[in-house]
Amino acid sequence: MVADRGGVRAAMPRIAAVGDSDAQLARDPNARAARLPLVAFEAARAALSAGRPVLVQVPRSGYLPWLACGSCRETARCRHCAGPLGFTGRRSADPGEAELPQCRWCGRPETAFRCPGCGSRRLRAGVVGAGRTAEELGRAFPGTTVRSSGGGAPVLAEAEPHPELVVATPGAEPRVPGGYGAALLLDGWALLSRPDLRVVEETLRRWLAAAGLVVPHGAGGRVVVMADAELPVVQALVRWDPAGHAGAELAGRAEVGFPPAVRMASVEGGPAAVAEVVDGVLAQLPAAEVLGPVEIEPERPGDTDLRERALLRVPRAHGKALAAALHTAQAGRTARKATDPVRVRLDPAEIG
Repeated sequence: MVADRGGVRAAMPRIAAVGDSDAQLARDPNARAARLPLVAFEAARAALSAGRPVLVQVPRSGYLPWLACGSCRETARCRHCAGPLGFTGRRSADPGEAELPQCRWCGRPETAFRCPGCGSRRLRAGVVGAGRTAEELGRAFPGTTVRSSGGGAPVLAEAEPHPELVVATPGAEPRVPGGYGAALLLDGWALLSRPDLRVVEETLRRWLAAAGLVVPHGAGGRVVVMADAELPVVQALVRWDPAGHAGAELAGRAEVGFPPAVRMASVEGGPAAVAEVVDGVLAQLPAAEVLGPVEIEPERPGDTDLRERALLRVPRAHGKALAAALHTAQAGRTARKATDPVRVRLDPAEIG
C-alpha cells in the first residue's frame, strides 16, 4: 500500500504495512534471524546497497524485558513478589555460565522457573527489546555497523550518512544529513497495547516522526510498519493523514464520553478517602457523573492495602467548576490533616 495524496506523495517515502497474517519470515536465514518479514528485510538491504542508513524503531528498551511461559504463554512472574521476569542481556563473567531470568521489580534471579498455571519449565520471549534487536540485526546483516540510540544506550542527536543500521526507541531517533534510506517500525502491537487513552494518537505521532526522517519515495525511501494493515491508525499512516485520524478519534471520544470531548477526573486512594473526595465534589457539583469506584492494583509490590479509583465526568463547559470542586475537597482534607493520601488527576491518560 502506497500513500498517494497529490503533491504530498512526492515528499514522503513509500509506506507498507505488514500485519500478523502477512508477517511470514523469509526463507533467507538472515531475515529469519532478525525477525523481519521479507518486505522489511528487502527494504533495509536496498537502502544499505544504495549507501544510505536504515532506521529501526523498537518500542521497548532493554534486552528481553518480558518473558512468558513457553507452553501457555502466560506472563512469567517472580515467585517472591509476582513481578515480571526478563533478561537484561548482561553476560556473566564466566562465558560458560548462562544468564538467568531476573525479576524486573525486586531484581531476584529465577533459578528454577515453573509456570503455576501449566507446570511448564520453558520460557519464551514475550517482547524483544532494543538491545536484543540490535544483536539480531548484527547477525542478519554481517559486516554492517549497528548503532543504538536510547533504550539504555546514549541518545544520538545525529547519525552519519553511511550505510549502517540505527536501532532507536521512540523519541530517540537521530537525524541523518540527507535522510534515511528506509525505516522499519517494529512490533506495532506493543505500542498499541498500552493501557493509555491516547495510545493510538501517540503511536501515530511516533510513526510519523520516524517516517519523516526517511528520504522521499522518488529517492528510494521506504517505510515498513509491523502492524495490522486494517487498523485505522495504520491506514492513517499509509495515507499520511493525521488530521483525518484526529477528527475520527474526536468523534469516537465524544460518542463514549471520553476527553477531550468531556472533562474527567480520576480519584485514587483508599476506599474511605476516595468516597470523601467524591462526596465533597458532588456536594458542590451535583451534575457530575460518577463512574465506579473500582478496585485497582497496589502502587508497590507487596502492598496489601485496598486501593480504589473513581472517575468524575462533566461536560466541557463545567471543567473549571470540576477543578475548583476537587481543589476545595482536597483542601478540606488537608485542613483536617487526613493521613490517607488521595491522587487526583484531571483528564488522565490512563483510566482503565
